[in-house]
Amino acid sequence: MLFCFDRHSRAALSGALVATTLALAAAGPAAAAATSTLDMLGVTVTNSSEPILCAEKDNVTLSFSSPEVTQFRIEAAHPSYIGALAKDSYAADWTACDFGGPTGGPYKQPERVTIHEDIELWIVAHRNGHFWRDAGTKVRIGDKVFEGIQLLQVWMISHMGGEEMLVLYPQDGYWRMRPKAPAGREPTVFGTSFLVGPTVIDGGRPVVDISEISFDPKSRMFTLAFKAGGKATVAMSKADRDRQVLDVTFDKAISGAPFAVMRSMYITRFNNDVADIAVLEKGAKSWREEPIMSFSGAERATEVWAGRVAPSRHNTSSPDMVFSAFSDGSKSPPEWRGPVAPRGAAGAAASPAQK
Repeated sequence: MLFCFDRHSRAALSGALVATTLALAAAGPAAAAATSTLDMLGVTVTNSSEPILCAEKDNVTLSFSSPEVTQFRIEAAHPSYIGALAKDSYAADWTACDFGGPTGGPYKQPERVTIHEDIELWIVAHRNGHFWRDAGTKVRIGDKVFEGIQLLQVWMISHMGGEEMLVLYPQDGYWRMRPKAPAGREPTVFGTSFLVGPTVIDGGRPVVDISEISFDPKSRMFTLAFKAGGKATVAMSKADRDRQVLDVTFDKAISGAPFAVMRSMYITRFNNDVADIAVLEKGAKSWREEPIMSFSGAERATEVWAGRVAPSRHNTSSPDMVFSAFSDGSKSPPEWRGPVAPRGAAGAAASPAQK
């Protein structure tokens, strides 16, 4: 159920579990990285993942920290085997799951409302009394303010009419995104989540406390106002059939807490949303590749890929994630979109009509 406690509250699709018939593509994990960031800042990556049996609960946690970073990039890219995927597998797996306990307050009648719509993009907001947390986060678009929103869905026009490209949970700060569907295929599924901003622990899991989220439809930028102080701009930089890119800019560096966290799920090599990690470290001559659960962390990572090179029976088509372009603002990667870059200017993402 979309608004229940923990990982299954973020499930964007459900259906019958199907078998997969796949052939592994030749590309390795580093192929997902689109931009070299060797000359940018190295950040500390901490792995606090823990073993678990329930596939609908996040147990993979990567934290990104640096007292210098004021901007970085997040990418969601199709897994290397997407072209060989015969059937997808996206049903929830409740084996060994127990989600007893409070559900977030008294039940309220679900509400769904479109709070913005233009020819290329629309945003749908959801309210439901079963979400686990109420942080009082407000959502603003123009002069309209919405309270009690628990889920924002960002839809974009596509060859099949419309695709849900990005989801954001305002009350705990979790995001998910995916590229547009490959040509001739149905939309892929969401998988790994991430957080942007100063992270704290609530109920045993990381969250970001946000006082207000505003969205500027013209620039396609979100602005997050954090309860701890400071702001971040999250620009929708690119979305096509290969990847989706977000460019994040903080108004000041974040000290004493991670500036970003990635969360996902790993049970076995055949049942996971992320299985492996590849890290490019400052001064290194090659990528370091390890299984996600045994990854010991990194001190000077300039680029991090987390995903799969072999198919899983859980969320088989969900994207790999890349975190890169860590900077203090003195350097930016190609096609970077900062807070002042108008959409359609040099470096901005082209509209579907321009592609």
